[in-house]
Amino acid sequence: MAESRVGSSLNTTNLADILERVLDKGIVIAGDIKIQIADIDLLTIKIRLMIASVDKAKEMGINWWEQDSYLSTKAKDAEIEKEKAGLQKRLEQLEKKIKVK
Repeated sequence: MAESRVGSSLNTTNLADILERVLDKGIVIAGDIKIQIADIDLLTIKIRLMIASVDKAKEMGINWWEQDSYLSTKAKDAEIEKEKAGLQKRLEQLEKKIKVK
């Protein structure tokens, strides 16, 4: 019983260390799946997966979640402001057309 607790504790520590290392350094998994019949390509799937911490991803220049309006309130606010500016400009153009007539 005591041995299983020690073994479980070691496994947990090892898993935590591995997870910390993966998030700190990052890991990339890449693979291609190709289905062919008689040298004719029927289907090709290219899979690219990167696992890293947010800080590491930002260091690498990856920050797409900050510009996605579904994931970031800043991006959503910027999108609303852009739409508001476009509507304001359109309203001004319509008002000019009405004044000319």
